[in-house]
Parts: sequence; structure tokens; C-alpha cells
Amino acid sequence: MSTSDAGIGTCEASHGSMPPLTILAMIFAFPTVFWFVAYLIPQLYMVVRPVPDLKKRYNAEWALVTGGGSGIGKALAFKLASQGLNIVIVSLDDNFLKSTMRELAEMYPKQSFRAAGVTFSPGVDYMAKINAATKDIDVPIVFNNAGFMVTGFLDQTPIGKLLANIECNATASVNISHFFVQKLVAKKAKGCIVFTSSVAGFIPTPFAAMYASTKAFVSQFAACLHIEVQSLGIDVCAIHPSPVKSQFYTNLDHKVDMIEKAATSAVSPDEKLADTMLKSIGVCALRDMG
Repeated sequence: MSTSDAGIGTCEASHGSMPPLTILAMIFAFPTVFWFVAYLIPQLYMVVRPVPDLKKRYNAEWALVTGGGSGIGKALAFKLASQGLNIVIVSLDDNFLKSTMRELAEMYPKQSFRAAGVTFSPGVDYMAKINAATKDIDVPIVFNNAGFMVTGFLDQTPIGKLLANIECNATASVNISHFFVQKLVAKKAKGCIVFTSSVAGFIPTPFAAMYASTKAFVSQFAACLHIEVQSLGIDVCAIHPSPVKSQFYTNLDHKVDMIEKAATSAVSPDEKLADTMLKSIGVCALRDMG
């Protein structure tokens, strides 16, 4: 080969190579594409997945739902009862709880339903009532659903209200989860711990600082606990549902445009919502629904 021929070959090889910027773009694009696919596949699976029968999945007889007197908690209680589970509802001791208990008993007369009327507030021994309501039964299915929102400027809100919000939305979930996870681990039993969280935990939510902060905590707590106990057969999941029509928005101290818009677009806490939540269990630690 002549010198000129070698030069031509070198030139052709140079033109055929990939530009450095293209190579760099591909390197940075790969993790993004991989993350997208890894995120998309479970999402699609949860859409087509049949609603799991938790009674069969965990060989369970009982489930516990906090905040089960109304809203999402009530929808969950009825869904779980439809699977043949007996239900313990932990909620404020009010007319909503009494009405829900009566409806459940009428619809499922062969099943058992227990109520633990409690207030999740600092200094209140609510765990004593929960222990009393469950001391003679195994409860492998736990839904930490209770929660409320305090609105207003932080400096203008009584500290007692803020601490009560933290207790109900976050601390109570830790206490209840700790109580039942210990029992599951000791008995080497399978089960699930599910949290009703919120997308508010991922964005700044001024005038509802405690609500957003507690939901951020709940989601992170669920993600961590999921890793700790997954190998033991205990599923952990935090759900971020769309705004739901319930008593949640009726007793707010202040009007906040963003919250009012959320209330206007809220969906009904029906069986479809409960189905979507149940489909998430055992698939992912965090589920965004809206």
C-alpha cells in the first residue's frame, strides 16, 4: 500500500468514528433511560395486576386500619372486609366511626369488627387501647392511614396544634408499625405495613408546613423499613393518592388557594381507589397516584 493509500484509509476511519459529544451524550443518557424503564415497568404492572387477595397472600384473619371512620380509611376497611378479613378500626371515637362499624356489621354479618376509639395526640396513651383491641388476635395487615392538616403561618399557630399534627401523621405511624412489626418478626409471619402519605411530602407546602413535613417523613420511613423487612416476607408501601373527598378538608383553620383547588378536584374514596392502593402492595415501596 502506498503512503497516499494509507492516508486515505486513516481519513476514512476518522470520518467514520463517533464524535466525542455524541459519546458523552450517550453515556449520560443511559442512566436516564435505565431509570425510566425501571420506573415504568412496575407502574405498568400495577395497572394490569389483579387486586391481590391479602387474606390469602398473608394467610390472615385480621387487618387494622387507622382513620377508618371515613374517607380513604373507610374505603380500605370495606375493601378488606370484602376479602373476608375481620377489621380493627382505630379512629376518633365519633359518629363517623359508629356509622362505619354499623355499616360493616350489616354488610358482613359473619365477620368480626372491632373499634378502638383513640386520639393521636402527645401525651395520650393510644397504644394501650390498640393493644387491648388486638391482644387476643394476630394482625399481619396494617394500614397507617390516619392524618389531618393544620393550616396557617407557623409563628401564628399554637405549638400544641403543630405537635398534635406531628403525633397523628407521623409519630403514631411509627408507634403502630413498631408494635406490629415486632410481633410479625417474632412469629416469623408474613404481613404488610401500608402508609397513606402524600405528594405534598415532595414539594414545599407553605401554610401547611407540618403536613408536608410529616408526609415526607412517612414516605422516607416507609422506604427505609421496606428494605429492612422485605426479606422477612413483610411488604411495606407508602401511597401518595390524589386529593380525596372526605372530612379532611372541612375543618381547616385557614383558606389556602392551593388546598381549596385540591379539594375541588378531589375524587371519591371508592372501591376503585382502594383497589389501586392494594395493587401497589408487594410491588413498590412508594406509589404515586396523582
